[in-house]
Amino acid sequence: MDLSLVLASQGIEHSIEPPSETQGWRVLLDGRVYERGVESWNAYRKENRRVRWQQPLPYTGMVFDWRSVAWFAILAAIFAVEATRFPELHDAGLMHNAAVRQGEWWRLFTAVTLHGDAGHLIANVTSGVLFLGLAMGSFGPGTALLAAFLCGAGGNVAGLIFQGPEHRSVGASGMVMGALGMLAGQSAVLARREGAKQVIIRSLLGGFLLLVLLGLDPHTDVLGHVGGFVSGIILGALLGVVGPEKTQRPAPNRIAEAVCGALVMLTWWLALRNLR
Repeated sequence: MDLSLVLASQGIEHSIEPPSETQGWRVLLDGRVYERGVESWNAYRKENRRVRWQQPLPYTGMVFDWRSVAWFAILAAIFAVEATRFPELHDAGLMHNAAVRQGEWWRLFTAVTLHGDAGHLIANVTSGVLFLGLAMGSFGPGTALLAAFLCGAGGNVAGLIFQGPEHRSVGASGMVMGALGMLAGQSAVLARREGAKQVIIRSLLGGFLLLVLLGLDPHTDVLGHVGGFVSGIILGALLGVVGPEKTQRPAPNRIAEAVCGALVMLTWWLALRNLR
């Protein structure tokens, strides 16, 4: 049926033959259009390979991308290595305002990959897999990952600006709130295109209420959460202007994944070199 629909969409004449004793259902093509039919089918399959990783959410119009699990698995592995074998990673990579102001800028990024304890990690994983997965489904996996990681650094920049020199923090909470902000920012831009002012208000208000629910615990880095969320709204709005038809293209996403991976490795290389 899928093959028949693809051929019909391209105006390629064909017929469907029911199963026989020796063969199943078959689609029959005239030899003159056979090659064109094969090309159309291969193009369809290539375009829809991502379905394996993505799951549409009923009644929402949103798509969840399971590749978000991979990122938080990496964070869990970093936490396990730090907790069991290399505790010095914590001091080497945490966000420390005084150190950043003295030139150790890489802490803005390395701190996003660290966590204070198992409870802190689990809290970020449970909400982060969801928000980052939805962002990946909306913007593309690589685009969303890089943008959310930058939002996590943006939350640390907020702490750098508004906190004193002894301020210290770790965690991917700013990144998680950044993914949430990205979804709110994109929804507002797409609603604006359709002239739906009420949807714009609901998108931003819904994101803000989730921020209040999940990110304003006074025992956490509230400023980092807010900074990540605001950064997410800005980046989400900018990417919304670009449009999902462009941000979800394979090439930009592969490039964004490579840039994000390179940024993580570079900043940790600087942190460990400085530790020695």
